[in-house]
Amino acid sequence: MIQKNVKSILAEIGQVLSSIEEAQVENLSGEIRKANKTVVCGAGRVGMAIRGFGMRLAHLGLKAFTLGDSTVPSIGKGDLLVVASGSGETQTIYDLVEIAKKNGARISLISGNSDSRMGKLADSLVLIKAPSKTKAIEGFASIQPMTTLNEQCLGIFLDALVLDLMEKMNETHDTMWSRHSNLE
Repeated sequence: MIQKNVKSILAEIGQVLSSIEEAQVENLSGEIRKANKTVVCGAGRVGMAIRGFGMRLAHLGLKAFTLGDSTVPSIGKGDLLVVASGSGETQTIYDLVEIAKKNGARISLISGNSDSRMGKLADSLVLIKAPSKTKAIEGFASIQPMTTLNEQCLGIFLDALVLDLMEKMNETHDTMWSRHSNLE
């Protein structure tokens, strides 16, 4: 039974991730590389996925922070807020997007809903077409509960984006390990 479930889950993930548009990813990659500093945020399980991404950005040598950490600086012109929200409607995250925008930061949104309130404020968008709490995907229903598929796809997408950034920034496992915490 477990192998059947694994195969089904992997098939769903493959279906969703194969629909991501390369041009959108290139825009996000460029936004990250040119930002003075990057703050990442998301709520719930999405927040857990993007938290790991913020850590990897720091391992790449970028000035990167995860919202909620005590060391997050102010952001403004020249800075980037990378937001993950399946629905693009989570009120607490939307409020943060508005604040960042008012302070002159650019907004990059990773979402399943380009027509959302956050989508309308975003400077760049990567659309991950997985069902969210507010938007179904026509002709597609996940076997997994709630928004699990979205969170899985987000985590894998962000890991793939790190590989892309590594190549573009001429980074290696060794250069990244040199920036990893040694207080373990």
